[in-house]
Amino acid sequence: MQTSKPKLVVLSGAGMSAESGIATFRGADGLWEGHRVEEVASPEGFEANPELVLEFYNQRRRQIVEAQPNKGHLALARMESLFDVHVITQNVDDLHERAGSSRVMHLHGEIRKARSTQRADMVLDLPGTELNLGDVGPDGAQLRPHIVWFGEAVPLMDAAMDVVAAADVVIVVGTSLQVYPAAGLVGYVPLDAPIHVVDPHTPLEGGGRVELHRCGAVEGLTRLESRWRAEQG
Repeated sequence: MQTSKPKLVVLSGAGMSAESGIATFRGADGLWEGHRVEEVASPEGFEANPELVLEFYNQRRRQIVEAQPNKGHLALARMESLFDVHVITQNVDDLHERAGSSRVMHLHGEIRKARSTQRADMVLDLPGTELNLGDVGPDGAQLRPHIVWFGEAVPLMDAAMDVVAAADVVIVVGTSLQVYPAAGLVGYVPLDAPIHVVDPHTPLEGGGRVELHRCGAVEGLTRLESRWRAEQG
């Protein structure tokens, strides 16, 4: 059954989760919690020191389990009463889902899942926060975080392009759109679809169909929700 609601596509990044207390992995020095990216977020790093990589993600997972969806996440979930909402996120946490969003696509994977090191399609929910050396899947192979590491293809990219290409309205929130291939998704937005950019530090300039909201995710998304509810009466 076709929905009659306009299609709202949300492209979310690290700034979306920052207001829930989830710090971005990479610091100002370019290191991830004191580690070079290649050490903890690449297939080569996992092969060289799997214990280090697994513990790195165990720490991130513990942090995410303790975090709660913020008012921006909740506003997006409520927007489903106004729009056919599709969230495409670069974040690996599950805060969109816990807030109530029903259609969420994780471009870079999901930290609360694991997958086989031998079969990329064998993905399992993690019951807790720990994934350790010796934990194996049904195929008997060591499990790894269900994360798209540097140097790996983004398997959901084509599906994300299709979703964006059918958008009536787009929100870009909490991302500088500097990380490819995800940054290229904006190029697939239909020419007649308005784009709302919610980011206090966006390098973009507004004008035309692009409206800038130079503020955090919570403030920007709650404002947009209120505005659209008023417009729809």
